[in-house]
Amino acid sequence: MIVGRQPGGGAAGERAQEISFSEVCVGALDDTPTGDVYRPILTDVNLTMTESMTTIIGANGSGKSTLLQLFNGLVTADSGRVLIDGLDPLEQGKQVRSRVGFVFTDPAAQLVMPTPLEDIELSLRKRVPKSQRRDTALSVLDELGIADLADRSVYELSGGQRQLVALAAVLAVDPQILVLDEPTTLLDLRNKEKLRTVLADLVARRGVRVIFSTHDLDFAGLADRALVVDSGRVVHDANPAEATRAYRELIMSDST
Repeated sequence: MIVGRQPGGGAAGERAQEISFSEVCVGALDDTPTGDVYRPILTDVNLTMTESMTTIIGANGSGKSTLLQLFNGLVTADSGRVLIDGLDPLEQGKQVRSRVGFVFTDPAAQLVMPTPLEDIELSLRKRVPKSQRRDTALSVLDELGIADLADRSVYELSGGQRQLVALAAVLAVDPQILVLDEPTTLLDLRNKEKLRTVLADLVARRGVRVIFSTHDLDFAGLADRALVVDSGRVVHDANPAEATRAYRELIMSDST
């Protein structure tokens, strides 16, 4: 089982809180022949998020990944303010990172040990006594239905299997908020449906809040709320059916 927390989104008795973005802007300095030029990546993002599951959709380069990385301080705002359950990633980064688990699109960015079992044991090193780590790690792998991969070389796994192992390693540390950047990209239909079940279960039984980006508009329907990002701005905020319809219209208008 995943250790350390009671169902309901936090420690026993903890009140559910919210994520807020206030006038958030993020950019980068591009080196040009005439000097550094500021390039906006996100502009004037204002959000209050309390839903159990939110999806973010948008074209490549729209700013989705940067928006996701603000949730755990992988990226910090140039201006405005981000608060994660009342915590500022700039000032309380360690507390935010302990609260927010992040799963990258490319699992190679996360898997550092030779086998899935060793990778999850590494994730558990600060939370679980050494004598209990193997059993706990096996329980996490079993919960995702991939215990048979425990002692395989990560280099022998398919992209989809690696993605599920990366998810298991993040879940092992029991995040209160789970952020996934395009988690279905490497998954076949069977593993995509497995992921759908896992995320719904995390929300229903453990109170984990889930935020994910995706190009899979059918998978986006799993969420309670959908944000459409275009050119660094949140241009639509609705239920998934309305948001995907608006996104399709946006793409069609850009292509004509």
